[in-house]
Amino acid sequence: MIKRILSIVPLLWALGFAAFTIWLPRPVDGETTDAIVVLTGAPGRIERGLALLEDKRAKRMLVSGVYRDVKPHELALAQHAPMALFDCCIDLGREATDTRSNAQETADWIRKHDYRSVRLVTTDWHMWRARHELERALDGNVRIVGDAVRSDPGFAMLFKEYHKYLLSCLAGLVGL
Repeated sequence: MIKRILSIVPLLWALGFAAFTIWLPRPVDGETTDAIVVLTGAPGRIERGLALLEDKRAKRMLVSGVYRDVKPHELALAQHAPMALFDCCIDLGREATDTRSNAQETADWIRKHDYRSVRLVTTDWHMWRARHELERALDGNVRIVGDAVRSDPGFAMLFKEYHKYLLSCLAGLVGL
């Protein structure tokens, strides 16, 4: 009996990995939320968030995980975005250093502004784990719309991220 159960584990792992790589999240168009949250760390994320904000898909945006020395005007220049947009509608989160702290920083910001819906912008391979961490930090009281930036991840990136996601899920199950 134990041998059968143990033989199923690698099969479930392989099927999970296949599903993880085949069904990467995609961008979401046409939906409006109260806010947008962009997690720094890979190309295209901030650009996607800015495009959504300029398209009036939300009222405000948080860029989580911004390096402490980056000034709003520097980011506006680097992104070719109007400074007025940064002045009125963009907050820079500087406390996060990883996905879990992105989720906590985001949850605190969402609570502070009393938002009920948020569009989470991150790379496709990162979306499952980022969304899972944010759901844990928010306790289910905010609607999260995952809006993935498409990429072309290699096998190593997907393999690593799949295991990080599994560990995140396991940590949630045991209460860590």
